[in-house]
Amino acid sequence: MLRFAVQRFLSAIPTLLILIACAFALIRLAPGGPFDSEKKLPPEIEERLNATYHLDEPLYQQFGRYLWNLLHGDFGPSFVYKDFTVTELIATGFPVSLTLGAWAMLVAVMAGFLIGTFAALRQNSRADYAVMTAAMTGISIPNFVLAPLCILLFSVHLGWLPAGGLDSPASYILPVFALALPQIAYIARLTRSSMIEVLRSDFVRTAKAQGLSQFDIIVRHALKPALLPIVSYLGPATAAVITGSVVIEQIFSVPGLGRFFVQGALNRDYTLVMGVVVFYGVLIILFNFLVDIAYRWLDPRVKL
Repeated sequence: MLRFAVQRFLSAIPTLLILIACAFALIRLAPGGPFDSEKKLPPEIEERLNATYHLDEPLYQQFGRYLWNLLHGDFGPSFVYKDFTVTELIATGFPVSLTLGAWAMLVAVMAGFLIGTFAALRQNSRADYAVMTAAMTGISIPNFVLAPLCILLFSVHLGWLPAGGLDSPASYILPVFALALPQIAYIARLTRSSMIEVLRSDFVRTAKAQGLSQFDIIVRHALKPALLPIVSYLGPATAAVITGSVVIEQIFSVPGLGRFFVQGALNRDYTLVMGVVVFYGVLIILFNFLVDIAYRWLDPRVKL
């Protein structure tokens, strides 16, 4: 297991380096700069700012300096938020994004697994077709379209829930629902197909022949093997939910990491955008690593 973990860690390093290089190049290819504004700065002040933040150096030298600082855990200072470093901004916004993402994934896994199992046990029935049609609808509607519709219905017309902010527990409902709905649909479809395949297996037929109830068969025999494709999906899905909250946070005015990322991109805050991209890249690699470990626990037949 230790050898497997070390191999996966070493294989993730080139991926992370490619991600950093691509993000570094793309943010600098965007028109404008961090110190551009409607009122142009005097040339001597602009030169001094560029020298202070090392923007007057060649790009390869800037990239090497950034990698060196990154190895020491330093994401650099923010160009726009003058009194904060990028590390401090991430530490401020990420707990909010993590809370939203965690609640959304918890709701998605519970609801998606129950709905998918319900559809699998009633395969090719009207209930099955209705559930899968609803799941396809949930997959087809992007959350940035769903979120304004939820605000319009539940906040503006009905007045049941807050339209934005995180002032009360009720204010979490709409952003969590907007994040969770597409994942519920995906997990429900995965669960249905996986559960149908497992229920047709020989060991399940043997359990039925022994007179076990359907509940015991599902919980004691079919649950773990049916979870395998769902677990493999949860790694990238969790990362997608947390990173996808960038748009949702803007729509619902949530003070999470998405606010800093969007503002950093608009203001060409190079270090802030790079910091968020690298941070999310590490999260995706970490989640995929945890999925591989969970796979081995769920199915001992899987080789490390």
